[in-house]
Amino acid sequence: MPLLGGIRPPIAVLCVLLLALAGLTAKILGPTEDAVAPQAVLSSQRYFAEDGAIALRASIDERVADLERTAAALNAGRAVKPGRVLSDLGRTYQKWTGTTVVDLESGEVLAARGEHLPLGWLDQDVLVGERALTPRMVRLETGDVRLMTMALLDWADRPQQLLIASSSLSVPAINLGPFRSMSVVAEDGEVLATAGFEQAEALNSDQERKELSFLHRQMTRLADQAAVRTEEHPVRAKEPGSRGYPGVSGTLAGGEYNGRVALAGYASLASADPEDEPSVAAGLGLTVVALLPVVEQQPEEPGRRLFGLAAAGAIVLLGLVAATVLWTTVQRPLLRLFLESRRLARGDLSRPVTIPRRGEAHRVGVALERLRRRLNGEEEASVPAGKVRIGARGPLVVTGVLLLLWCVPVGLLLNRTDGSVSVPATMVNDQRERTDLIADRLRRALNEAQADLVSTSRLLGDGGDDAASRLLEETLVKHPRYQALSLVAPDGSVTARAGAEPHPWSGDEKQPLVRVSGQGGKVPVVQAGAPVPDGDGKVLVGEIRVEFLNSLLARPGLGEVRVVDAAGLTIAASDGFRAFEELPGEALRGLVRAAGVRIGAGPVENGLLLREGGRVTVAAAAPFSGGGVAADIGWTVVSRQDAAGFQITPYEREDRGVLAGLLGLAAAILSLGWIHLVVVRPLRALATGAERLADGDLKTVLYPRYHDEVGAVVRSLELLRQRAQSLRHDQARRSTDAPSVAGAGGR
Repeated sequence: MPLLGGIRPPIAVLCVLLLALAGLTAKILGPTEDAVAPQAVLSSQRYFAEDGAIALRASIDERVADLERTAAALNAGRAVKPGRVLSDLGRTYQKWTGTTVVDLESGEVLAARGEHLPLGWLDQDVLVGERALTPRMVRLETGDVRLMTMALLDWADRPQQLLIASSSLSVPAINLGPFRSMSVVAEDGEVLATAGFEQAEALNSDQERKELSFLHRQMTRLADQAAVRTEEHPVRAKEPGSRGYPGVSGTLAGGEYNGRVALAGYASLASADPEDEPSVAAGLGLTVVALLPVVEQQPEEPGRRLFGLAAAGAIVLLGLVAATVLWTTVQRPLLRLFLESRRLARGDLSRPVTIPRRGEAHRVGVALERLRRRLNGEEEASVPAGKVRIGARGPLVVTGVLLLLWCVPVGLLLNRTDGSVSVPATMVNDQRERTDLIADRLRRALNEAQADLVSTSRLLGDGGDDAASRLLEETLVKHPRYQALSLVAPDGSVTARAGAEPHPWSGDEKQPLVRVSGQGGKVPVVQAGAPVPDGDGKVLVGEIRVEFLNSLLARPGLGEVRVVDAAGLTIAASDGFRAFEELPGEALRGLVRAAGVRIGAGPVENGLLLREGGRVTVAAAAPFSGGGVAADIGWTVVSRQDAAGFQITPYEREDRGVLAGLLGLAAAILSLGWIHLVVVRPLRALATGAERLADGDLKTVLYPRYHDEVGAVVRSLELLRQRAQSLRHDQARRSTDAPSVAGAGGR
């Protein structure tokens, strides 16, 4: 018999698969590995660090782009005095700690604003070569590190001047929440800036000061580890096929103090899209580390191991019963038929055929016995029917039912969760803080958009509408966040435009410079305006793409994120939405109203754990707060995600149970389907052919299709058919020869 032919291999494979499933069940349904915290909490710290890295990268790139854009605009116009350059720059952007204009020919400082900038770092490599005018990190005499951004001022009638702006490498101005701290780390592991640590002088006890000292030490140690890990290439640092954050990110576990473990998420600064132009910030080698002390996860109860062993023992027991059923009802009768048919084919017709009692094997046995009697010259007598006439499909159904008795309870009934599942408070807090971070990022993006319009409006001179249109076209190419730019006169008419057809702009001074219109349409219209200096009341209006706003909302680990206006109507979302539709569910609408209530200085973010029926949802709302023209727009960022997606113990147990049930079902389908295809179906065809042969059909040739037990029985039946056919021919020849012999004797 071939190695994979016959009835034995599928039954053996079924036994092996069930034993492997039993071992896997004991592992996955037993106690989990003793991790310091649930995987969901670890992933949340990584996401938080990635959000911080995105905010820092966007802030640095925006500073560099703003300075280069300002220098390009100045170079395109008439020469301006250095003091005027710095004054206009300071009024337009409030993001630099110090600015300086240096004469490159003489090295003289022509103008300076803000903090004093050392110039000892200016050398040949900074001004010429492949990395000329690339931002540098410079340490001041105070020990602080500043990012120096440079741009060249070049007018035809003056020597070249170098515009230098310094900015701090501080932690992004985001809400870190309680107990969390964040650091910006250099390539060598040096902590350049931190935020979130309490001041030792403000603590009231030695115990609190010891814990603060412990956290400082953990931040230093984990920052060194993060700096080493972020040196790895982003592609090699990820699992094959994984995507997500374009840089290197991960989690680290530190020491334990007073029942809490220091967990850190880290993320290197990376370009938003690797296919775009490389980010300036990404080339600085910076890493963001977010540290949070969490309560150490308690080990699972010992009963979990017994539960896993009991489930494994149950599948082993049911597997033994199933294998026994298949062996007694399918394998043994088939092997008996194989031996009996081979004996008859060899010519041993003396002993009666041992007939199986059930199913197709019984039918084949009866046919063999009838053929034996006919070939042996005996009278055909009725052969007693089997006690139980169950086909070969019956044992397969019984075996499948036995395995389903294990698969269904394990996959669908055991370890089920409901609305009472316990969700770590850290997940609710992180949802709230990350939603506030998205709100801050969106507010800053709108402020930057309006600031860009202010910078562009100052370049609109007296060149006429054609010159204004050319400037708007150039600006639209440099700023993909806009879908249209237009110059609107006080009467509402458009004197110059670029991009799509602009929507109307109201000149009412009471309305904010960033506003939303388009109610009743398919897409909200988000507009930002900047009055043109000495422009007789003209306003430069930019329409911001809704797709640009949507891209700022999509972050892993936050679920569905929406931006709603003061009335709770949707403006943008991370997934599909209808313009100005209401939030789904009264709970979310109430959460937005609660977040908008002014407490102290203003509205604050809020998080909530919603339990509705059997579902548990984590939701958060963060209204716009802070500075800039977009602060009073009245928008709120709302996020929600189903807790079933969290990698916490109750949901992991449920998923593991479903996995075990599906694996058991797959093993049953594979093995029983195999038996049905290679044994049961050919056996049914064999029974039909054997009965036709026993009924006298000697013309139909029997061809074996498989080289197994069924094929061997078919070959034996074919030999018996040929023998019966020869016997019939001999009898017919004798019957025709007998009269002629008798006549010859009479003459």
